[in-house]
Amino acid sequence: MAAELLAYGIGGVVVWLMAMRLRSVAARQWLYLIASWLFYFSWGSWLIVILLFSSVMNYALGEWLKKKTSAGRLWTGILFNLVLLSTFKYLPMLGGVVAATSPLATLKRMVFPIGISFWTFQALSYLFELYREEELDPTLREFCLFMAFWPTVLQGPICRMSSMLQQFRQDWSVNQDDLKTGVRRVAIGALMIVLAGVLSGGLYAGAGIDAAFDDTTRKLSGPDVWCLIVGYAFWLYFSFCGFCHVVIGAARLFGIQLQENFNRPYFSTTPSVFWTRWHMSLSFWIRDFLFLPLATMRREVWWRNLSLVIAMFVFGVWHIGVGQAGFLLMMWGVYHGLLLVLHRQWQEFRKRMGFEWSGAVATAISWGLTFSAVCVGYIFFRARNIPQAFAMLRAMASPSTYGHVTLDHSLYFMTFLAAVGYFAIMGVAELLDRMGDSARSWAQNAPSVVQFRLATFAATLSDERWVWITPAVLVLALYLSVIFQPGQAETGPVMYALF
Repeated sequence: MAAELLAYGIGGVVVWLMAMRLRSVAARQWLYLIASWLFYFSWGSWLIVILLFSSVMNYALGEWLKKKTSAGRLWTGILFNLVLLSTFKYLPMLGGVVAATSPLATLKRMVFPIGISFWTFQALSYLFELYREEELDPTLREFCLFMAFWPTVLQGPICRMSSMLQQFRQDWSVNQDDLKTGVRRVAIGALMIVLAGVLSGGLYAGAGIDAAFDDTTRKLSGPDVWCLIVGYAFWLYFSFCGFCHVVIGAARLFGIQLQENFNRPYFSTTPSVFWTRWHMSLSFWIRDFLFLPLATMRREVWWRNLSLVIAMFVFGVWHIGVGQAGFLLMMWGVYHGLLLVLHRQWQEFRKRMGFEWSGAVATAISWGLTFSAVCVGYIFFRARNIPQAFAMLRAMASPSTYGHVTLDHSLYFMTFLAAVGYFAIMGVAELLDRMGDSARSWAQNAPSVVQFRLATFAATLSDERWVWITPAVLVLALYLSVIFQPGQAETGPVMYALF
């Protein structure tokens, strides 16, 4: 994996150097498109044919929809995309549940086009935007680039044509802001991916999160379950958010700004806030193109609540992928839909009763409940099967299981460090932001040259933190990746592309 990542890094630098010398926008688009296809081919081999077919199909559907904007043509486009997605994503599940002698059993051997959920949803967003009469006129080359853009094709973020088209058409030259932001984001993402690997594989073989979940016969205690789901919460965040940092940083090096996918989600104090901070490109897609159209069909409160559950159920279905327990992911979606409904009921109750819920204590309680509820949901998200999921829930609910632990103590240690480290680093980042603001204010009113220089230095230290953070995190990432090789997991940085 390290050799592959190094090869991709070198390839990215080569493309960047070539793009710097191109003055023609069309030539740069061709460079990006060819590089994107080569990148996808290196991961997906001949399955790039599916990506090419989807690109041409959706471009043609878009041109057809532009000629006559109608619900019938939109639904035709939706149907074509859902059939293509379901063929590769959900039919193999059918092959896994039928008898081995059934002709349908061969479906479970169907090869999965990596990242298909992401670029299918991008294609659907294009059709929805056309139906809403957005002024979009991509060429076939630009549309294929939108579908295959190499930073996003495997794991998103899910982009929209309205935000990408003008960026593909812009004149571009390297500037300091893009360079420092891109390098900093790539470095931070690399460190997060390495940390995710340490949590997943453990300090030594068999002591990580993957091994604990994969051992479905283990009798977990209450503390074991909490350790496992909190550890998994940070593993998933480090893995997916780390990859998104790399993706967003790499695109920024080319002057292209992608939508953010995470915004300190584990600081959320309500389920609603959590879903505006976690996997934002998908949650906003579900909100804009599924929940809001559904919710506006009727005015009754019960229908709005049901629409929330339906939207989150679809969220769960979207996550079904290779090796995933499909029914559990559906339960995970419904679970979060019910959390959102309960939060709305709590808000209505407070409004009717005139009940104030504010202050430090209320915020701390709200955060604790939200974080705990999200972590409990990860049982449905990660458990290998339904019996394991319900055994974990029973262990959490049974006081008699809290007197012992069965997991390796190193996993408790790593989970503790991951949680404390996450909140500490977020706190330091907030402190640096405030320090920069205070230093700039101090510099404006400094009574002496010495104080002015000190204030300017402090402001620069905060604003240009990428200069000292980047080498620090790269060295730490390299150190961790070398030290913790014995227990590394087999899951790679494209984990989310398998959903």
